[in-house]
Amino acid sequence: MQIGKNILESELGQIPKVYAITVFDGDGIGPEIMTPTLDLLQRVASLFGSFSFEFKHVPAGAGHFRDTGEALPKTSIDAARAADAVLLSAMGLPSIRKPDGTEITPQIELRFELDLYAGVRPVRVYSGQSTPLADPRADQIDFVLIRESTEGLFAHMHEGQIHGDEEATETLRITRPVSEKLFDFAFRLAQQRAIKFDRTARVTCVDKANVFRAFWFFRSIFMERAKAFPEVEADTAYVDALAMWMVQKPWEFDVLVTENMFGDILSDLGAGIMGTLGLAPSADIGDDAAVFQPCHGSAPDIAGKGIANPLAMILSAAMMLEWLAVEHDDQDLAKAARIVDDAVGQNVVAQRHLTGDLGGTANTIECAASVIANIEKLVASSIGVSDKVV
Repeated sequence: MQIGKNILESELGQIPKVYAITVFDGDGIGPEIMTPTLDLLQRVASLFGSFSFEFKHVPAGAGHFRDTGEALPKTSIDAARAADAVLLSAMGLPSIRKPDGTEITPQIELRFELDLYAGVRPVRVYSGQSTPLADPRADQIDFVLIRESTEGLFAHMHEGQIHGDEEATETLRITRPVSEKLFDFAFRLAQQRAIKFDRTARVTCVDKANVFRAFWFFRSIFMERAKAFPEVEADTAYVDALAMWMVQKPWEFDVLVTENMFGDILSDLGAGIMGTLGLAPSADIGDDAAVFQPCHGSAPDIAGKGIANPLAMILSAAMMLEWLAVEHDDQDLAKAARIVDDAVGQNVVAQRHLTGDLGGTANTIECAASVIANIEKLVASSIGVSDKVV
């Protein structure tokens, strides 16, 4: 039987489940990495046959702001809210700013509009992957940073005050309802990872509770919620010490949970451990919606050249598959997520068809095509959908 035949529909008479995905193509290299990612998802869907995707492209970003004066239209927000999930590519252009000097960041505004309080930033080094850490244990690195994404120093990001030219102030905000949801999310994720890796679950709260009352409040709520998850190890760390340990012993961590600004900084440190932002996916998740996007920026200096690395965007799509699998109890989506992730890992470790930031010479399309070829091989060698894909 040839790969790609829709077995569930043609042989079992079942209609594939359709998932509605709202797509933000982004700025700079955004559209260049989004297009092959959508092609990859369509290929995965055709291989499995039990699900399919309906993509709806909507406008947002710095380019849209330049052309219309609006960075995130209400219609785009509504489309994101109505979708099963959202794929968002790199956004923002340093040359296009608001009158107050800040950049155009609709991706942040979307987090607030959809109440996406849990920013999920995986930090993983594939076995055999090149990394700045000269330690044989580097290929054991596989932890997740959970960044609170709607409060902290970002809660009042448009309300900072500049008093003359002598003083500026910003406000940090932490609330009990959001913190409780955040910590419960982190503990549940640790439970899922414990099953996946057959090990004890662990969550570390990262804060600055020795200096700031707000972070003592944050830590206190964490310890309260930990009592509801007695099978999960719960500990705490100051953010400055944790930053050092992320370099010295990152293989020891499981799930880290922290405030918005700390998470923003530490997630880039995590990307540094992996060797590049080009392998750093992310998700912003709430109770009713989720957005998946690469951690890197829009790289306007290489936009239009066709050499951008699509792997972080592809890995973000794999995270979307995994999240949808849990939300809809769809085991085929879960299997597809693992296959996409493994296919990227094969590309990276084999040093085959990589873009320039990873030491290769491939262009964007060649890199993505190589991942798709790996996916096809993995599906062909597996049992697949309902124990019968190929």
